[in-house]
Amino acid sequence: MDVKLKQCFIAVDDFDKALAFYVEALGLEVRNDVSFEDMRWVTVASPLQPDVEIVLEPPGADPDLSPADREAMARLLAKGVLRGVNFSTADCDALYRRVQEAGWDVLQEPMDQPWGVRDCAIRDPSGNLLRFSERRDG
Repeated sequence: MDVKLKQCFIAVDDFDKALAFYVEALGLEVRNDVSFEDMRWVTVASPLQPDVEIVLEPPGADPDLSPADREAMARLLAKGVLRGVNFSTADCDALYRRVQEAGWDVLQEPMDQPWGVRDCAIRDPSGNLLRFSERRDG
């Protein structure tokens, strides 16, 4: 079978702040920016992974959701309980310093984990939890 990841979705409540974080702080590039009616979707991706994109979308963007469900999604996002994405990086400490110096919300400083990675945890401007890990060989 030939199955590969193409896109994953992250809910954001402020596209300008999200783009400042994902593009300026993390170094991802904007691949697409689409507006339709009162919604917007932006795809960002690492230049190192041309086939994988993160779609930034409004909370509750599914057209089949009721207004009450959309409100519930927005409340969950505001609480920071929606899941984000796990990234890999060649230098966890450098990424941590860059994000911290830019003033973004760091939850966990880089630390060595028993499963063979050094990782840190950061919240994006919408409250999504993102983890960044560096493989430790040895």
